[in-house]
Amino acid sequence: MLQPLPLQAAQNLVFVSGAFRRSIPVADLEYLAETGRARGLLADVLSLTKQDPATVAKLLKESISLPITLVSRLLNTRIGEALLQRVGAILSPLYAGNDSIPALRSAIILGMVQGKGSLSAISFFKAYPTAELEVSIPALLSLMQKASSISDLVRFFSESPLDGLKGNDRPAGGTGTAGS
Repeated sequence: MLQPLPLQAAQNLVFVSGAFRRSIPVADLEYLAETGRARGLLADVLSLTKQDPATVAKLLKESISLPITLVSRLLNTRIGEALLQRVGAILSPLYAGNDSIPALRSAIILGMVQGKGSLSAISFFKAYPTAELEVSIPALLSLMQKASSISDLVRFFSESPLDGLKGNDRPAGGTGTAGS
């Protein structure tokens, strides 16, 4: 009888900035999401940054529900590729940064399949195809500076990737609107 191979899943988020590296086990994030209590290095980080563990737990459990087929098709378009490139600058397989787009696409689709059409941060991590998920601190900080609110974040990911799809005859800083 054929049995599916066990899937690799992210076991650690590795925060990287130059030579600095610190890992937080995904199990600690999952524990926080389930209990609202942080442990290990995660507890220290939340304390130092004055983050409420219950608020972070809520964010980790927050999920989006979309049709899997639609998401799969979107991620395989030029716009989807541009979005994945943006996210891939922040999240990538440790020691294999060039594989960020396929890894992200895989984690999103597999996470949604396992979540029966829903995706949360935890289900994304559990579906990520490598054991070590690198989080680029400089890229994350840059994103946080550009996105001072959720609406700025949505605008950053929905409009900015379109810049790469525009023809060379338009100025790089030109305005454009995303259709609905």
